[in-house]
Amino acid sequence: MNYRMRKRVDSMFARDRLMAGIALLALWVALGYVYFAVSLSVTDPAVRVALTIGAIGVLVFNTASVTAMVRHYKEDKDHIYGLDIHHLDENRLRKAALRDDEKEEVLA
Repeated sequence: MNYRMRKRVDSMFARDRLMAGIALLALWVALGYVYFAVSLSVTDPAVRVALTIGAIGVLVFNTASVTAMVRHYKEDKDHIYGLDIHHLDENRLRKAALRDDEKEEVLA
């Protein structure tokens, strides 16, 4: 893989990793807010235990899944992002060809 392609792949992977981190952080913040807002109004201890177990379960499983996804993307990023870049480049060429055809029609 040439330097330019490696740079594009690494850039796409870094952006996806950042967005996964932001989404995970947003989940933690939102779930934390909802947990504390709801738990303050719950009087039954059994409901509070169920709420706590549910919130912890959601956070643990979602954090694990996002971590596994990022790890998989890192292991196979050449294939995953190589395909994306290939299709992005093809679409860009098609759009450029369409614009060129439209310009020729206007000039004709």
